[in-house]
Amino acid sequence: MIVGVPREIKRDEYRVAMLPVGVEEMVRAGHQVLIEQGAGLGSGLPDHEYLEQGAELVATADEIFERAELIVKVKEPQAEEWPRLRPGQTLFTYFHFAADRALVDAMLERGITAAAYETLRLDSGALPLLTPMSEVAGRMSIQEGAKFLERPQMGRGILLGGVPGVAPANICVLGGGVVGANAAKVAAGFGADVRLLDINMERLRYLDDIMPANVDVLFSDRHTIREQLAQADLVIGAVLIPGAKAPRLIEEEDLKLMKPGSVIIDVAIDQGGCVGTSRPTTHSDPTFVVHDVVHYCVTNMPGAVGRTSTFALCNVTLPWALEIAREGIEAAAAARAPIARAINIHAGEITNRAVAESFDLACNDRFEV
Repeated sequence: MIVGVPREIKRDEYRVAMLPVGVEEMVRAGHQVLIEQGAGLGSGLPDHEYLEQGAELVATADEIFERAELIVKVKEPQAEEWPRLRPGQTLFTYFHFAADRALVDAMLERGITAAAYETLRLDSGALPLLTPMSEVAGRMSIQEGAKFLERPQMGRGILLGGVPGVAPANICVLGGGVVGANAAKVAAGFGADVRLLDINMERLRYLDDIMPANVDVLFSDRHTIREQLAQADLVIGAVLIPGAKAPRLIEEEDLKLMKPGSVIIDVAIDQGGCVGTSRPTTHSDPTFVVHDVVHYCVTNMPGAVGRTSTFALCNVTLPWALEIAREGIEAAAAARAPIARAINIHAGEITNRAVAESFDLACNDRFEV
């Protein structure tokens, strides 16, 4: 199979979808790999490292999309990439369809197979291709929150860990999954007072066992959220329903409970955000202020630490990309349930129920397992 890896063009995106070792493994398996010139530079991977492993270096994205049967990317195709896609082509990447109706319509119109990293789910319920980027985003959320709590960034002027004689920051983490757990651990390491909220009592019991003493776990309900908002200096939105739009946990009116200069990091923004006032931002222009609360809603947080994120992502995506390349997407889906669950759109039809329900559209459940 001809596998194409274009350079990412989303603003401030520095990741690349395949490492040189991935090229080596693809070529060893009998596939041809096309890499767009400069695709790996943002992650510190020069072209010659790909050439040495047998890749064909291609000058333009147009040629990648024209020749490749399987396109492997990091981020959803941008509007200028949509016309390059063609019927029968498979695109393996993050899509986050529930947050973007225009993207759904474009992929349906192009007739491609959209295999989404974020819905490739194991029988255990684990999301192996989402987990490493959730780890990165969770840890980054505290790093970014610390920065934007500084007064020059419009924050309250709070040091997360405080100093002797001065109380540390109060941090509220909404969601105890991979993002939330990583955020809580890093925040605790800074010495902050952390409240970690979730609706799954079994998960809360587990988190209570493993978290440092300065992390309190709380059951998440409307009253508890509002109570914590009034106390928090920093709020991390870390909720996820795989494939579906994120639940809205904070309404605009709730912001009036918060302290002026407090900060919200809405990590759920890729799936539409869990805050009523959130809107997508970029690393170049990451924040805006509503009711004196700083909002950070960057849709590709891990892209800023491209090298770390690229290696973490490619470590988990390569085995699945190899399987799709070896079998073809339909045969691979028939053989492996996780790949079937990754398929969100196929041949002009939505095949993921959560995506369809997000927009009240029809769903062909041929890949449901």
